[in-house]
Amino acid sequence: QVRLVESGGGLVQAGDSLRLSCAASGRPISTYAMGWFRRAPGKEREFLAAISYDGAATYHPDSAQGRFTISRDNAKNTVYLQINNLKPEDTAVYFCAEGSFSWATMNVEHYDFWGQGTQVTVSS
Repeated sequence: QVRLVESGGGLVQAGDSLRLSCAASGRPISTYAMGWFRRAPGKEREFLAAISYDGAATYHPDSAQGRFTISRDNAKNTVYLQINNLKPEDTAVYFCAEGSFSWATMNVEHYDFWGQGTQVTVSS
């Protein structure tokens, strides 16, 4: 069973950038797609980005295009989420998850393992 631990969150100002990390342990994640999600206070979980097992394909919803970039380093067993031009509405807990398959997907039902999340708070 894989364990996922997110890091890199914190309190930032509007306009700043952050790179979140998701470190996996227990076994390699190199054959699985990975995804990033977030949950803001009072809102449902929101899909942000997914990446295929080899990093060759990524998928972002229209709402995340341009500011959110997912990447991975399988040698380090780590996945990243770069967030640029942060806004107060980006305040949320950010989660990474391992997919059931090798291809990138936005379908939350196709993710089996989840981290505990890292808090991102953006002040105006």
